[in-house]
Amino acid sequence: MLARVWSASLVGIDAVKVGVEVDVSGGLPGIVVVGLPDTAVQESKERVKAALKNAGYAFPMRRIVINLTPADLRKEGPIFDLPISVGILAASEQISAELLGDYLFLGEVSLDGSLRPVAGVLPIAAAAQRLGITGLVVPAANAQEAAVVQGISVYGCKHLAEVADLLNNPERYVPVKLDGLKELATAQFAGPDLKDVKGQVHARRALEIAAAGGHNLIFVGPPGSGKTMLARRLPGILPPLSFQEALEVTQIHSVAGLLKNRGSLVSDRPFRSPHHSASGPSLVGGGSFPRPGEISLAHRGILFLDELTEFKRDVLEFLRQPLEDGYVTISRTRQSVSFPAQFTLVASTNPCPCGYFGDSIQACTCTPRHREQYWAKLSGPLMDRIDLQVAVNRLKPEEITRQPTGEESAPVRDRVRAARERTRDRFKEDRTVGCNAEMQSQHLRRWCQLEDASRNLLEGAIRKLGLSARATDRILKVARTIADLAGDENLQTPHVAEAIQYRTIDRMQ
Repeated sequence: MLARVWSASLVGIDAVKVGVEVDVSGGLPGIVVVGLPDTAVQESKERVKAALKNAGYAFPMRRIVINLTPADLRKEGPIFDLPISVGILAASEQISAELLGDYLFLGEVSLDGSLRPVAGVLPIAAAAQRLGITGLVVPAANAQEAAVVQGISVYGCKHLAEVADLLNNPERYVPVKLDGLKELATAQFAGPDLKDVKGQVHARRALEIAAAGGHNLIFVGPPGSGKTMLARRLPGILPPLSFQEALEVTQIHSVAGLLKNRGSLVSDRPFRSPHHSASGPSLVGGGSFPRPGEISLAHRGILFLDELTEFKRDVLEFLRQPLEDGYVTISRTRQSVSFPAQFTLVASTNPCPCGYFGDSIQACTCTPRHREQYWAKLSGPLMDRIDLQVAVNRLKPEEITRQPTGEESAPVRDRVRAARERTRDRFKEDRTVGCNAEMQSQHLRRWCQLEDASRNLLEGAIRKLGLSARATDRILKVARTIADLAGDENLQTPHVAEAIQYRTIDRMQ
């Protein structure tokens, strides 16, 4: 007998509907899986055989052919264990096959018949909803994640016996319900607070500007000056994710397998901090069948590169195109996949190999040649894309011993949220711009017009610092954000002057 069960396969962060056809016929006992299965799918026949027996079902000792359609699409992972199990039970007439066309099945099967969570359930649920599938059967640990998608009935099962009973007696089961907007509204950020930072007024101001405009930021200073501490407090002053942004972030994390047993929506903005030994593919994504890298996992959040100059130069060059375009395209022989990568780059570094160039207390032991080689690891095009270059100086003794007296994150976050609201109102007819850092040339011409005094100031900075056209545009974007924080509609000379002073590295060089 022939049975057809629906499942799905991931292509990047999208999903493709896959048919699992199971034919049980006469002949020598055995199982054959066709349709470009990978090793994990080939091994599923042994897992399924043991699981069905241990769950109390009879495994048909006949010839079983399993065809995964479309035949030219690579199938990978243990996600097909459950649909193959259901197909065998239906083809051997141990469960009802009437409702198989209404459901899409996903899940890994343990040898005792229990269901284990799998990756990529959210994008598959979204694809199923678009294709008109009415029900989705997943492991119980994935049910909350899948239920984020509205318009589809999600059933979470812990064992094969539950799946069989669902198909035989669907009236006994109630789909999982989840209110994604309520989940976001009740979420609270539990990260580190700005109130722990002592001193560093200039750096705190740069954090606020970076958060309000989505600007890339680098801290330069001696060891122990608080660069990493400051960077880790940036997520706490960012505005909360909108529902659509949360869906985007959750979808990427689902494909990467980071949502197993973690619930539903990702409510906090991502903060990714890869080690300086990271390779290029680990940052941008890759593999024979591409998976998202750190820059995509940081989508709508922060990518923090601590000790930036310790990263290999060729690895850092991978970031240039995603920083400009907001996405990364990975091409392989079989397929080309695009991953979103709209993130804020935050980095920290010492000013020289010994770390004390320009320090007021400890003398630098590096030669000019050593400092030149040190900064040569950072290319000009990459530094052009970093809007805020901030010097972080050593704390004074009285600042170290006293209790911190700076603002908490909450009031700063309120100002950031108000500035972003002004940006959204400005670009309410252009949904391609979510923050000032994403403005293009046509936006700068309209919203960053300069007075004569401001233009003369900027032209002088271009000549003195040798700024490129891209770096100049970045200064204008920062000035626009400073004006939004101040509640000013037009750019004024103080806004431009403050934006120029954040080109610390350009002045050092």
